[in-house]
Amino acid sequence: MEGVVHDSSSIHSLAYLDDHVGFCGTIKSSPSDFVVTEIDMSGQLVRESVINSFFKFGELPEKQNSSCQYKKQKIVPQESYLEKRHFLNFREFVNRTDPPEQDMAVDTNTMEEVDDEYGPEKTDNLSSLLEEPLLESLTAFACSIKSELSSEMQSATPPLEFSLGSFPDKDQRARFHSAIQQTYPFLLTATRSTEIIVKPNLDYRELCQLVSEEEAENFLKYLDSKQVNSTFTFKPDLSKEHRKAVHHFISKKFGKLVETKSFSKEDHQGQQNTVITARFREKSGSLKKRRRADCQDVSDIYTAFTLRKENLETLEAISCLSSELGVLPSDFSYAGVKDKKAITYQTVVVKKVTPMRLKEVESRIQKKGMTMYNIRSVQQHLRLGQLKGNQFDIIVRDLKTQHGDSEATIEKIIFQATENVKKNGFVNYYGPQRFGRGKHVQSNQIGLALLKEDMVKAVKLLFTPEEEDNPVNRAKRYFLQTEDAKITLALMPECKVRERMVLRALNRYSISPEGCTRAWFSIPHSMRIFYVHAHCSKVWNEAASYRLKTYGSQVVEGDLVIRETDDVETTSLTDRVHVVTALEEASKAYALHQVVLPMIGHSVTYPGNKVGEWYHEMLGRDGLQACTFRNSVLQLNVPGCYRHILKYPRNLLYEVIEELDDGVESKEDTKEWNAALSSKQSLKISFELDSSCYATVCLREIMKYDC
Repeated sequence: MEGVVHDSSSIHSLAYLDDHVGFCGTIKSSPSDFVVTEIDMSGQLVRESVINSFFKFGELPEKQNSSCQYKKQKIVPQESYLEKRHFLNFREFVNRTDPPEQDMAVDTNTMEEVDDEYGPEKTDNLSSLLEEPLLESLTAFACSIKSELSSEMQSATPPLEFSLGSFPDKDQRARFHSAIQQTYPFLLTATRSTEIIVKPNLDYRELCQLVSEEEAENFLKYLDSKQVNSTFTFKPDLSKEHRKAVHHFISKKFGKLVETKSFSKEDHQGQQNTVITARFREKSGSLKKRRRADCQDVSDIYTAFTLRKENLETLEAISCLSSELGVLPSDFSYAGVKDKKAITYQTVVVKKVTPMRLKEVESRIQKKGMTMYNIRSVQQHLRLGQLKGNQFDIIVRDLKTQHGDSEATIEKIIFQATENVKKNGFVNYYGPQRFGRGKHVQSNQIGLALLKEDMVKAVKLLFTPEEEDNPVNRAKRYFLQTEDAKITLALMPECKVRERMVLRALNRYSISPEGCTRAWFSIPHSMRIFYVHAHCSKVWNEAASYRLKTYGSQVVEGDLVIRETDDVETTSLTDRVHVVTALEEASKAYALHQVVLPMIGHSVTYPGNKVGEWYHEMLGRDGLQACTFRNSVLQLNVPGCYRHILKYPRNLLYEVIEELDDGVESKEDTKEWNAALSSKQSLKISFELDSSCYATVCLREIMKYDC
C-alpha cells in the first residue's frame, strides 16, 4: 500500500501523539507481507484452535497448516444390510416377494452442482462417509437406475429400493440424505424408522421426456437447494405447445414449491428467444417446515469455521461463499471485517448449512483465494466485536530515514519509536482501509448521502469511476453516461459483488428515487451499514485529531470517560459514560487513555467542551442537523457508540533484516555474493491489538509516516 490518498477522509493531516523521529517504508507489497490472525474471546489465535478441535461429523485435522489436510473417518451403519439385501435390477424387483413397503417420509436436502457423469470419482463426499463395499454397491445401484431411467422412459416398472442400513443418529442420517442427493439427483432418499432407503425419482423420468437429462438433473438440484430469491431457467424453447407442456408438468408436480413463467430473452448474438424460468413461491407457514420429521430445523443449524482468505475483502469472500452454498450473505456472521490486501484468518459462522455441506465446497473456493478448516457445529451466530483482538505479522520493506542526513541508524530510530509507542500508545484512528482506495469517491461520501436519504446521489457516487482504464471503471463510465443498468451489468466484472447487486435492482426498478432506494435495499444490511459507518468513522477521526490539537494529553472538564463498575454486564454503557468535572480536572482524576469520543448517532452524549461544539458544527456542515440516524426503509439504525482515544499494542516484537533486491533474505555464507549486489533493509514486526484497532494506524504512529 504505497502512496497516500490526499482527500477529506485521509489520515495524513491528523495529529500524532508523540514527536519521536520516524522513518519511511512500504507495507503490503504483497498479501503475505501483512498477515492478520483473529484472537477469539478465550484469547486464542484462531489458527491454533484447529489443533484441539474435532469435527462434528467424524474428522480430525491431521496437522495445523495452511493447506488444511484432514484425516477422514468412515461412518459405518449400526447394522449392515449388505448381507441381507443387495441391490436389485428392475427385472429382479418384479419377481420379488417382499412384504408391502411401509409409509416413508421422503427426505430432501440442499444440492450442489455436479457433473452429469457419475461414479466413484464423483462421490468424494460419499467416500468419506461409506465403507468401500457399501459405496461400490450404491454406485452400481445408481448406475443401474440411471441406465433404466434413460432407456425405458415409458416403462411402468414399479420403483425398486436399496437400503444403506440402519443409522440411529439423526444428524448422521441427514448427512447421508444430503450426500446421496447431491451426487445422484435422479434418486430419492427416505427414512423408514432408522433405516435409509434409496430409490429412483420417477419425476426425473417424466421430466426427461420434456427436457434434456442435464436440465432435468439441474432442475431437481435447484428444487432441493431451496435458495431464497433464486431462479432456474431452462434452455430456449421456440415451441409454444412444448412450453405449455413443461409449465403444466412443473405445476402439477412441484406447484406448491415453485411457479413458472415464460420470458423473452436475448442471446449473445442479439437474437430473441423464449425461455421458461422457475422461481420459488413466497414462503408460507407450511413451507417453512422441514420435510424431514427426524432432522432438526435447518434454521437451527449453525456451523463455524476458520476462514483463511488472501487478497479478498471479507464481504467479497462472504458473497462468494453464499453463492457456492446457496444461502444468503446475511446467513453468515463474523466478529470483524479484515483487510483486503493481506492474508487473514478469522472465525465465521453460517446458519442453515451443515459441516459436511460446507466441506464439500472447500476445493472450489480454494481457487478463489479462500481456505476453510476447523469446521464444527456451534449453537449460535457471531456478533460484530465478539473477539479479543487481532495479531499482526507485518513486513515493512525498503526502510529509509525520513531525513537523508540523519545521523542515527535505522535500527536506533526503530528502537526509540517502538519503545515510545509501547509506553504512550497511539491515537486510535480508523485506518484508511475503512474508507476505500478511491481518489474521487470514498465510502464515507456514499455513507453521508445515505444518511441524508439522497439515494440517487448515493448510487451515482457508487458508480463514479477512477482514472484507471480497466473493466470496472469502463463499466462505471458507461452507466453514468447512459444510465443503462442492463448493459452495465454485462460489463461489470463478477468480482464487484455490491455493484452487480445494485445494477440488477436498478434494471428491475429503474433509476428513480424509489428505484435507487430499492437498489440499496437489495444488498445485505452489513454492506449498507458499512457505508454509513465509514462516514461516522471519518467524523470520529477528525474529532480525535481536534481534541488532541486543542487540549493535548491533559484530561479537561467536559471530556467523556467510561467509569469502571463491578457490574459491567448489567450496567449499560450509557449509564457508565461520565462527563469530567472541573474538580476532577484539577485533581487529575483521569488519564488520557480513559477518555472516549462518541461516534455520531441518535443515542450518544457529546463532550461538554470545545470538542462538543465542534461536533455540532460538523453536523451542520454536513447537513445532518435534522438527521435522526434512523432509516426504516433501508433498515439502518445508527445509535452511535464510544471509542477510546488511545490504544496500546501488546507483545510487540521486531527485527531488522537485510534483503537482496529480489526479496530473498541474505545469509552469512553468501557474503561475497551479497557484496556484489545491492541490499535493502526490511522490518519484521509483530504485535497484538484490541478489536476495531488498525495496525496501519499503529505503524503510522511508530513510523511518523502515512502507511
